[in-house]
Formats: sequence, structure tokens, C-alpha cells
Amino acid sequence: MTIIIDPQGSGIAGNMLIGAFVDLGADANKLKEIMEQTAEEFGKVEVTFEKINKQSISSTFCNVKILEDKPPVNYPEFIEKISRLDLDEHVKKTSINVFERIAIAESRVHGKTLETVHFHEVGASDAVADVIGSIYAYYSLNLNNRKVIGLPIAVGGGRVKTAHGIIPVPAPAVVELLKDAKMVGGPVESELATPTGAAIYMEICDEIQEFIPLIKAKKVGYGAGMKDFDHPNVLRLIETSDISRSDEIDVIETNIDHLTGEEIGYLFDKLLDVGARDVSVAPITMKKNRPGSLLKVISRKEKREEIIETIFRETGSLGIRIASNIHRGIANREFVKKTVQIHEKDYEVTFKIGYMNGEIISKRPEFEDLKKIAKDSGLPLKKIEELVK
Repeated sequence: MTIIIDPQGSGIAGNMLIGAFVDLGADANKLKEIMEQTAEEFGKVEVTFEKINKQSISSTFCNVKILEDKPPVNYPEFIEKISRLDLDEHVKKTSINVFERIAIAESRVHGKTLETVHFHEVGASDAVADVIGSIYAYYSLNLNNRKVIGLPIAVGGGRVKTAHGIIPVPAPAVVELLKDAKMVGGPVESELATPTGAAIYMEICDEIQEFIPLIKAKKVGYGAGMKDFDHPNVLRLIETSDISRSDEIDVIETNIDHLTGEEIGYLFDKLLDVGARDVSVAPITMKKNRPGSLLKVISRKEKREEIIETIFRETGSLGIRIASNIHRGIANREFVKKTVQIHEKDYEVTFKIGYMNGEIISKRPEFEDLKKIAKDSGLPLKKIEELVK
């Protein structure tokens, strides 16, 4: 399953992403609750969702209204506040990554350090709601387990008034954020790509392409922008069914004989966090009969350099082996959410379903969901597995 983020027509903003995610099936009521609660530390907001038409395109509009202004804070204080929020750790970590991208872009534009940069618009309560709402919706739809492809971004043109005065469009921070992406000016004299939208796009996209690849569209969601133009001011998300049964990967290996079990466990999690598709560690016997471990990482090529850098930095290894562009056969897969009842209480469980030639070859519940049910119900994990299957 692949998701296409298509900002070619009218750019990208945080609320447009949220609207499109809701159009794809994200829970609007839960998003409203999460966004209003998490933004409150930075100023109260009111979040509403409505179905509207933008030049005859039916779309979901997410409106984030600021009810209270609070003074901007510097980056360390801002991140400290985000870290204290009561959120799922994956949502919190990815949101912090987005804010870090924005802070780095702002610091480069203004010639400041991360410690001294102030967030102004991008640290305001509505931007906090946009980022956390987008990332929460991303995880709620299980898109972290799918490939996300971004298409070129229409950035608009002209000038815009900001906390730093009147600046050209695209804003300098947007240009910094989209350095490794593809963007095009127009089609109107207005700001179409916001720093918040650009940062989220860069964080969740696995790959950026110029055109839509060969796909079969399964579902389409549209998120509406606030402004009205002669063209549909919408962001399009396309959910596709995969039609290819092959994939190209890199296999990255190194031998380890000087790390403790705890350090290897930390490295394992760190590599998954930076984008590894899979990580394995196996015991081996090295030269001079020394016991050691073989670290093997499966990676997409666009994540290769970051993974190699992480291995060098965390292990101090002096050599890493890379087998590039290895072809692997893969079964088509999809993730399906189902509700199961245990002790008269409903729980939502995500099943990973594998297909080969249209036939189901595997159907497994996600372990993290089983673990949460076991903790909540007090039943043994093995019993939960039996009941869910």
C-alpha cells in the first residue's frame, strides 16, 4: 500500500493535511480533542471540521481558530513543553522531529543558534495543533507502515506579511525546508506552502517523485485550504494498492564485538527510528575465536546515508559493508482495523494481512495492540492472542 501526497495544485499546509487525512478516514472527533488539548499549553484554540466544496471539489476543511495568544518561546523551552505532553511516544517523537526541522530552517534564515531562535508563527498554538494533529492522524491511519510518496509542491508567489516583516513567497524558511524536494511557483500570487506544511511533508515522505508512479488508486482524500481561488484550493492524498511484487533495498552489515547487550538494544531501536525497514542481530564467532554479533540492516536507498551515519556514530565501527539495490520478492499487504470484544469491552486491533495472487497467505494482529489489551484487561498475553485470533 502506498500513499501519494499531491500538493501540485495548491500547495500544502498543516490544516490541509489534517483535512485530507480525515477524508481518508481519520477520526475527526478524536483529532479535535487531541489538537485542542495539546495546543492549550501554547494558547487555547478551537478546532472544527466541515465538508465543503472548493471549485466543485468536495473536501474536508479543518479550521483552527486561535482563542488565546501567548508570547513566543525559544526552541529549548518549546521542545521541553512538547516533551511533557500526554501523547503516544511515536506521535510525540515525530512531532518533535517536525518542529526541529522548522527550528533549523528558522535558525539558518536568521543566523541564530537553535538555543536562541524564537518560533513566532510556527510556535503559535494553531501551528502546534496543526503539527500534532497531522502526525496523530498519520499514525492513526497506520501510514507509518506504508510507503509515502510526495509530488512537487506549488508554493505560490508574491509577498506575505509575517512577524519578520513583508517577505517574498515562498518564505525563506519554506525554501530551507524544501531544499531536497521539488517545488514550483504559482499558480497564484499568494502563499500556498507554509513552513508547518512543508516540514510535515518532508518528515513523513519516504520518497519524492516528479510524477505519480504506476499505481492503482484505491481511495482519494481532499483537504481544503482557507483561501478561495479560481482553482480548487485543496491538497490531494491518494491511497493506492500496490501492483508490483518486487522491491529494491540496501543490505547494510557490520560486525560488533565491543557493545553491551543494552547498547545493542538501544542501537536496534535507534536504527528503526531513523528509517530502517528491518534490523537483525545474530551471534557470530569472529577472528581469534572472539564472540561477537552480526548487525544486519535492511534499508531503502534514500535512508542509506542516515543509517550508515547512525551505525558509525553509535558503534564506533571502522567498516560497514553495503550491498546496494538488492531485489527482494514481497507479498502485497494491507493493514485492517477490527474491533474485538474482551470482557464486554471493545478494543481496536490492527491486522497485517499478506496476499499472494489474490489469496491471503498470512493474517497477524499487531503485537503492540495485543500488549495494550493485555495491560488494560489484566489477562495474559497468550490468552489475548487466542481471543483475538
